[in-house]
Amino acid sequence: MITAMLPVSVCMIAKNEDIHIEECLKRLRPCKFEIVVVDTGSVDRTVEAARKYTDKVFHFDWCNDFSAARNFSVSQAANDWILAIDCDEYLENINLADIEAVLEDHLTSVGMIVRNNPYTLQGVRSIMSERIGRLFNRKYCHYEGIIHEQVTTLDGKEPETFPIPLTFYHEGYVSESDKRMRATRNLEMLLRDLEVKGPNPYIYFQLGQNYISLNDLEKAAYYNKLGLDLNADPSSAFVQSMTETYGYCLIELAKYDLALTLKNKYEQFAQHADFVYMMGVIYMKKNMWEKAIQEFEKATTLTSYSRKGVNSYRAYYNIGSIYEAMGDKEKARAYYKKCGDYNHAVKRLEEL
Repeated sequence: MITAMLPVSVCMIAKNEDIHIEECLKRLRPCKFEIVVVDTGSVDRTVEAARKYTDKVFHFDWCNDFSAARNFSVSQAANDWILAIDCDEYLENINLADIEAVLEDHLTSVGMIVRNNPYTLQGVRSIMSERIGRLFNRKYCHYEGIIHEQVTTLDGKEPETFPIPLTFYHEGYVSESDKRMRATRNLEMLLRDLEVKGPNPYIYFQLGQNYISLNDLEKAAYYNKLGLDLNADPSSAFVQSMTETYGYCLIELAKYDLALTLKNKYEQFAQHADFVYMMGVIYMKKNMWEKAIQEFEKATTLTSYSRKGVNSYRAYYNIGSIYEAMGDKEKARAYYKKCGDYNHAVKRLEEL
């Protein structure tokens, strides 16, 4: 058990986050991290709440550059190891001993936390997990990008990464009006970043994400396609997400033939249950039922996934739906029973 304070500083930037920041800091308190909070112009109780947990609260004049604010927060830390988090991210699990044990062997690398994101699909609330780079040594790394900033090495290269036993729950709730306001602001900054950097798959991906927030699936699909056409590294988490986002945009737009062209990327992404499940959905929409069943069955054999249920109850439910549509009620019941307490399957079993 660690009795000394881990040489890690938690660095946060904040603006009008009083509904989130206190819960965030309260959960961090037992870890005894140094905490640095940089406020960029709050008019609510954010600063007052932060001062309950740390005396290192600073002001930064907002300049439409998230990396500038992040790097300023890093400069105020007493430790070289930095854990960057957002105010709406709440600590769920951590192993301090294991984190301390790996720091010396990864001085120039970035530690990847697990972030659990809630989402709703077909009326059912679920969780999507992702690995994101948040722990780094400031002697070797810093932030770049005016928006959707990323940790890079000081010489501008993409750093190597390593997993760390640290999980956060991303509350992420904002009102619809705030969501649209943020998305509109983000789009302006992303387009400006695109002018400076030129065609960039990560910027295209983030443009797509913001157009989804604005419910403009046509533009979301357009920018994700631009990003995919640049042939970015398929092992990058955002490229995997961009591929699936593009596919689901096309599904929602009923452009099933275009969505089916993603089978050309099958070898790159078929080790992930999310992609295989999505291909099953595409085949299902095309009434290619045998192919759909094949993909859903394969998804249940894979252990790599982000969205909960794609390699279990969601896949089984879709197979059950297909068999029910084919008139095979016995097989439909068998697959619905595999779904456990999944509401949609329970309802179908009651009605069959």
